[in-house]
Amino acid sequence: MKIYDKLILKEEKLAVVGLGYVGLPIALEFSKKIDVIGFDINPDRVDLMKNNIDPSNELVSSDFDNCSIEFTSNLEDLKDVKFFIIAVPTPIDKNKKPNINPLLSASTTVGEVLKKGDYVVYESTVYPGCTEEDCVPVLEKLSGLKFKTDFKVGYSPERINPGDKVHTLSSIIKVSAGCDKESAEEIAKTYELVVDAGIHRASSIKVAEAAKIIENTQRDVNIALINELSVIFNKMNINTYEVLEAAGTKWNFLNFKPGLVGGHCIGVDPYYLTHKAKELGYHAQIINSGRAVNDSMGSYVGRTVAKKIIASGTPMKNARVLVMGATFKEDVSDIRNSKVVDVINELKSFSCHVEVIDPHANSNELMEEYGFDLVEETSGLYNAAIVAVNHLDYTLLNEKYFKSILSDNGLLVDLKGVFRNKINELEYWTL
Repeated sequence: MKIYDKLILKEEKLAVVGLGYVGLPIALEFSKKIDVIGFDINPDRVDLMKNNIDPSNELVSSDFDNCSIEFTSNLEDLKDVKFFIIAVPTPIDKNKKPNINPLLSASTTVGEVLKKGDYVVYESTVYPGCTEEDCVPVLEKLSGLKFKTDFKVGYSPERINPGDKVHTLSSIIKVSAGCDKESAEEIAKTYELVVDAGIHRASSIKVAEAAKIIENTQRDVNIALINELSVIFNKMNINTYEVLEAAGTKWNFLNFKPGLVGGHCIGVDPYYLTHKAKELGYHAQIINSGRAVNDSMGSYVGRTVAKKIIASGTPMKNARVLVMGATFKEDVSDIRNSKVVDVINELKSFSCHVEVIDPHANSNELMEEYGFDLVEETSGLYNAAIVAVNHLDYTLLNEKYFKSILSDNGLLVDLKGVFRNKINELEYWTL
């Protein structure tokens, strides 16, 4: 009997290693069909999940209902598992080089309990070759087993979009691959238990890895082009969104908009690909240029706002600026690699007073990660208000509200253009 059959008959268990915004939803979906062990190295997070609380604030208590799942941080609980899914972060370091230490650490954990006949599937975004060249040797060393002969490995990249309640795990086509024909099919069938949209069976693990890495790289490059156009059009006193609307009337025009590109996917993944390219002796020109443009946008916004405040007659040392939103995207609590931080730091370099509010972010986390905290409410009048993240709470505001918090000649900065054509009296600027 093959692994898929044993899982659906509940003769064997599946484990998800790493229960963040990717791992927890996968673990819960599988646990509605088969027996699951949810493993995380952080016991405090495990305790929250045992009480039906998602530490990432993406899921609600009812999402834990009718689930056959055991949450644990104890390695012993993984010894009876037959099918492992590893879903841990793959960040970059301060030099923007791939940091696969979490991935290698998770591989070490699984390697210590790996048995003959086991399956290990990686979901973390990596450069092509990482699974077989970096992770498999760790599994072999720790287990004493031989790859392909004693255990099988696969890759199925995550496609979860934080904060998105439409494009969910079950509704997005999933890519999967195995180390041989048999494992490829067993892995695909297993994922079909929870992915209604279907499985695309990639021809190899490297193909699946490459497919994932270019999904986000393609978006990054396209957004970078629009960001650069926005800088150019601003110098021409042309509204970028009006240009995009006009160009968008052509049937094959790609609909991308300017903005801050942060987070742990689009703002990170291209560096994995350029790192691998550099190892192979190739300098990725377009990808690196796109990253440079997008990485510079926060500072560009901060400088532009400072210049406009100075032009209004207010010395920057006397200026007060309100930044609305600190997370990396709308309606999530995740602050990792938030490019709003670059806006704030640039403004502070001009010696002005900056206050930050956000209904979703955690003030203590921001202080620990970036050195600033949140204010609970607005205070006094501001020379500029920057809607940096279009949380739903902010998109429902109107010009009357902004007039009430801005001084005479106050500036409203709307990075995503959500208030365009709705502001008539205030000075207004958008990318």
